[in-house]
Amino acid sequence: MQPTELIKGLQKKNQDAFRRIYDMYADNIFGVIYTILRDETLAEEVLQDVFIKIWNNAHTYSEKKGRFFTWILNIARNAAIDKTRSKSFRNSSQNLNADFFVDILEDKTNFSSKIDSIGIKKYIKVLEPMCKKIIDLLFFKGFTQKEAAENLEIPLGTIKTRNRICIQKLKEVLEIK
Repeated sequence: MQPTELIKGLQKKNQDAFRRIYDMYADNIFGVIYTILRDETLAEEVLQDVFIKIWNNAHTYSEKKGRFFTWILNIARNAAIDKTRSKSFRNSSQNLNADFFVDILEDKTNFSSKIDSIGIKKYIKVLEPMCKKIIDLLFFKGFTQKEAAENLEIPLGTIKTRNRICIQKLKEVLEIK
């Protein structure tokens, strides 16, 4: 089955299509979730929740709005960020400092290769250290711009400007217009 056929099958609640989509994307999605949560057990729980959401909301996906992988990635990222904002997560003091994301991408461990399977390592490496920190805080840890400014101890306006510049650099590297 082609990816388009799998998506249509998923939207028709075909369990085989769902199973094949899970097999195609689970490792990559787990890597994104783990990067945010930094807890394997929690990441596995959120991964299950993400695929339940994919199953239940497959009918809302439209190819016209973007790639299927991007749609799944957004569901996963939002679910992981929601988990970090939960009272139980905050009480367990599992939040990480801003250097963690960069360390994972630059680390040569086996898990790093799983993270790289989503294809972001080579793009992040070309960014300046401040861009890495800003992208980590805003997009992977779910900080607001105000929270990121406080964390990095720089003015809010500077965060907004640097964020725009960093995203533009990332788009240039990715050749997105």
